[in-house]
Parts: sequence; structure tokens; C-alpha cells
Amino acid sequence: MVAGVTDRGLRHYRNEDAMALATADAGNGPAVVAVVCDGVSTSAHSDQASLAAVRAGADVLLAAVRTGGDPLTASRAAVRAAADAVARLAVPTGDPPSSTFVSAVLRSDAVTVCWLGDSRAYWLADRASAAEQLTRDDSVAEEMVADGLLSEADALASAQSHVVTRWIGADISDPAPHVVRFEPPGPGVVLLCSDGLWNYQPEPAKLGELALPGAIADPLGAARALIGFALEAGGMDNVTAVLAPFPLLGLPFRTAARAGRSHLT
Repeated sequence: MVAGVTDRGLRHYRNEDAMALATADAGNGPAVVAVVCDGVSTSAHSDQASLAAVRAGADVLLAAVRTGGDPLTASRAAVRAAADAVARLAVPTGDPPSSTFVSAVLRSDAVTVCWLGDSRAYWLADRASAAEQLTRDDSVAEEMVADGLLSEADALASAQSHVVTRWIGADISDPAPHVVRFEPPGPGVVLLCSDGLWNYQPEPAKLGELALPGAIADPLGAARALIGFALEAGGMDNVTAVLAPFPLLGLPFRTAARAGRSHLT
């Protein structure tokens, strides 16, 4: 139902990415929980930060799924729990530990995505035009694109391309995340990834070509293929890819009343 691979890459001595995956019975069918975090390398103990964040966030999401809780509310609570866990790692000197955060809760009718920073969620589909990026980076580069100062290609190549403007850590007093509820328009796959993957291929349709159709029946094999692609492209950073097919295993696809996504706080 869900699979992921994380790799330290070819240039780093440790892996500062982390992931947590879980499945559960949501009462009205199965559910999937996935969290990916990327430790901010300029902060102290960033590897510990990402690991603490995924564990704390996944625990909150899994508990909510099992008790029938609202995934939107649970996603915000998961970020708060992750931030508290990272804050407890704070060291006396140096920059406090910090991490990006992206999560997904897949249920029978929709996908709830939550994030801070520049780890991303994508919707991948066989039909290239249906693929899309579900998150928008909290980064200097993204702000420059939004302000019309740089094109997306120029922003990706700039020195600010991976300078995040929001994250979780002791130096953020109120880590209010972005939350999106996405109703898939047809069968496909949710991809969560760190910038070690999308830095080499940010386009949703191109990522879909790399992952599909294999990801539908073999998400682990497809995740390995995505990691292999990033390593062959240079492997300059830690890289993580998590794939969760939709509809969930054993459930037929049901047309949603409103296809698309709704942005919330």
C-alpha cells in the first residue's frame, strides 16, 4: 500500500533525511500515513531532527486515523508534535536543530497533505496532464518566482534555490503548516520526496514517467528506481522517495464529487 526508500547520496557522510510509513484500519476502510522530513543542514543535529520529526508526526497521524479523527486537524497537530520533538533536541550552542516536514494521509475518498519547507508532495498519473505538484515550497526561490523576479528555471539554478523560509525547530514559535485536501480525479500515485530527488527533476509529468506504471503494483520497486535516477544524476544530496498508490489496495476508485484540491490554513 505504501513504500519508500531513503539514501544518503554520493556526497554526504550521513543521511539527514528520514521517513515514516504506516497503514491502519480507519473504520470505513484502510488508510495510509506517510511523513518525510529533511534536516536543515546548516543547523545542529539535523539528522536527529528529521528522525524525531517523522516519528512524532506519524504517531499523531496514525492515532487520528485509528480513532476516526479529522485528517486536517490531525495534520496540524502532527506538525506541532514534530516541532516539539525537534525543540527538545536543542543544543546549548550553535543553530538549533531544524527540519522540513511533509505528510500525507490517504483514505478512501481523499488525500490530505501537510507541509513546511521544501520537501514536496506530488500527484502522479499515467495521463501526464493530470500530474501536479501538491505543495508549494517555503523558500526564497519560490518567493522570487511568485514576485516575478525569476523564472522557475532560474530560481532552481540560483544560490537561493534551497534556502527555506519556514521549518520546524526550537527557533520557530508557531509552526503553522500548509494543509491541502486533494480529491484525486482518477487512479494514480502520491509521491512524497526530499529535494534530493526533485532538484534533478521537478516536473510532475516527468516524475510520473519515471515512476509509472510500475508504482501502481510495485511502489517499492518504483521508489528504488526514483532513488537510482537521483544518484545517477549526481546524488549531490540525501534523497528520499515515498510512493502510495490511490485508490488504496482493495478499494475501487470512486469518482469524487469535486475533483481537485482545497487550500486551508
